[in-house]
Parts: sequence; structure tokens; C-alpha cells
Amino acid sequence: MKGTKNFSRRSFLRTAALATAATAVPFIRTGEAQSEPIKVGLIGCGGRGRGAAGNAMEADKAVKIVAVCDVFEDRAKNFQKQLNRKGAEIGDDMVFSGVFGYKKLLENDLTYVILATPPGFRPMQFEAAVNAKKNIFTEKPVGTDPTGIRQFMAAAKKSEELKLSITAGTQRRHQKPYIDTVKKIHDGAIGEVRAARAYWCGGPVINMRSRPSGMGDLEWQVKNWYSHCWICGDNIVEQHVHNIDIINWVMKAHPISVFASGGRAWKTPDEYLGNIWDHISCDFEYPNGVHMISMCRHWNRCDGGVFEDVVGTKGRSNGQDMGSGGGHNAYVQEHIDLIASIRGTGKHYNEAMQVAESTMTAIMGRESAYTGKKLRWDDFLKSDLSLLPKNLSFDAKIPVRPIPVPGQKR
Repeated sequence: MKGTKNFSRRSFLRTAALATAATAVPFIRTGEAQSEPIKVGLIGCGGRGRGAAGNAMEADKAVKIVAVCDVFEDRAKNFQKQLNRKGAEIGDDMVFSGVFGYKKLLENDLTYVILATPPGFRPMQFEAAVNAKKNIFTEKPVGTDPTGIRQFMAAAKKSEELKLSITAGTQRRHQKPYIDTVKKIHDGAIGEVRAARAYWCGGPVINMRSRPSGMGDLEWQVKNWYSHCWICGDNIVEQHVHNIDIINWVMKAHPISVFASGGRAWKTPDEYLGNIWDHISCDFEYPNGVHMISMCRHWNRCDGGVFEDVVGTKGRSNGQDMGSGGGHNAYVQEHIDLIASIRGTGKHYNEAMQVAESTMTAIMGRESAYTGKKLRWDDFLKSDLSLLPKNLSFDAKIPVRPIPVPGQKR
């Protein structure tokens, strides 16, 4: 492993239709794909949403961003203006805002929607998009607690019944070196997998360092979303899910249990640092007895590393070393693959359940660390833990949950 300093997310990340009496699933008929517009609606106009919109437009010249939505009206309008300066034609009636503005966006004729808000909102937005029979690109992770993941999984099952096309922001599954290598691992290139490691260690992610005077709880927590577990999920869920997803892919399974620890080594109780930890380490056990050691942390001025390591009876792999290069940027490729799935010109993709399982794996690891308890998948998936505030209005009082202390009730 080569050490890297301050390795942050921002540096690392740079069908047919089912006819029903209601609205049909949006699709493009094969042979008409190059001329018929691909109408995309964006939910979440922050950095990842703007990036995903750009990725979609790069993926296919037929893509047109026709509707945008954000919790904050000014952010939605600013991105509308930015897109229109580049040739889009988004009318004011296709700009939506507010916590539930996405519901109005979903009423429109769209080929697919991009879900790119902070993950705490993902389960309800995904469920609404599936109920509206929309094809979907959903960013990862797809929830922050077991209650939300069960909601997402129920909608994922419905999306499969509707034959919707869905890709997720676990973009390495669309990256050729990973695709080639994981296939070779599955074909026995390194023998029987006996152990694995997954790391995401880098510098902290901080959105805001102080709350402006008069700013309410919801606005503050959404704008400072990475510091609050209900909307972010902590580092293991928001970022480390990428590495966890690779190991789940290699193992063709999710873990059956986890035993974890962690804490806050440098974070003080200052308001802007919220209630997430700054390091978590997990021992995940898979159904065949294989263990995966997982480590993630947010520490400045320390060695870092973002990687996977799989050990077999005949060798080992970092998940991409047996693949060839070439192809598109993976962030673009996942939209290329989604569009081909919608058109019926390529493999059908519905990645909803796999990203839900990888997200749940990360949540289970977090909660094992927070509580100091060994957790089992079958039990934890039934947990009634819900972090989503009951009142999501801008004038609501939303107290920050205490910083978790192992051995104390959550």
C-alpha cells in the first residue's frame, strides 16, 4: 500500500416498457435512440448532482436535462441558469424546490431521474421515483439506517417487477479493470478466496465551520450534511461503501455478521463537527467463513489509502490488477450503461438491490462500532432504528443526537 496524505473524497472521485393502465415506464425504442431526446430530471443540485448531470450529458448527445430540483430554491435556480447558458431550455415551471419538491418533478415526462441529494433522503425519493415508474440513476449510499434500507429494498423489488432500468453510484462496477478482474476471481484466477481487506482512509470532509445567525436546524444540518449521521451515515456509509461494495461483489454475497470498533480521536464536541465519528474498523464475516477487515478514518496529516485486497489460495488481487484499461470514465460509463439498458440496446441493469445490500453492510458495521455489539445481518435488518427526523420543515427543532458511546443505548 502506498501512503497518501489527506486523501479526500473530492480528490479521489473526480426494456421494454411495462404497459399498465397508469403511466408506462419511459423508454426509447431501439433504432430511434440517436434522434429521440433522453429527458432527464435531476433531484439534488449540489456538487454530486451537478457532476452527475454533466456525466449524463457526456454519456450521450441525446441527453437533455429538462427538470431540476433541490431542497434550496436558490441552488435549483442557479443550476437552471448554468445549464441554460450551455444550451439547455429549462423553463421556470420545471424548477422545483423544498424537501418534497421532488414529488412535483416526478409528475413530468422523463426518461430517467438522477437522485443525488444527501443519502438520508434517498429511501423516500427512490420509493417515489419507482412508484412514478421512472428509470433511475441513484447515487450511493442509499440510506443511513435499517428502516430506510427496508423502505429502499421494498421499492427495489417493485422496480424489478416493473422492469425499470437502474444504475447506482458504485461506479467501479462499470469500470473495465474491475469488471475484468472480478470475473477472473470468480473464474478461479486466485483460487478460493480466503480473506479480504478494504480501506478508505483520508482527510476529513467538512461542509461548513459555523452556523450563520438565524439559520434553522434543518437548513444547517442539510448544508452541513456530512457532519450529521441521519443524513450522511458517517464515513463508512458515505465513502467506504465503495470498497465494501467491491468485496460484496467478489464474494457474491453480503456479510452475515460484523464485530467493530471506532471513535472520535480528534473531533471535539463543536457544533460544526456534528455527531459522526472519525474512525471505524470492522471484522465482517461472510457466509463461507471468509473474513474481511475494513478500515475507514478521517484524519489530517496522516498516511491514507483507498483500496481493496483479496487473498486466495493461489494468489491475491487488488480488484483491478487483472483487467485491461480503456473505456470511458466510470462516472460516465454508468450513464452509458443505463441509457443502453433503457433503449434495449445493451445489458439490462437494475442495481438497486445490490447497492442496498452494500449500504446495509456499511450501516451494520457503523452500528456495531457505535454500540460495541456484534451484529448479525438477519437480526439487524429487522431493527427499528430510524434516524430520519419526523418533522422536516424548515422551522422545526431538530436536536442533534448525542455522539454515540459504545455500551450505551442508541
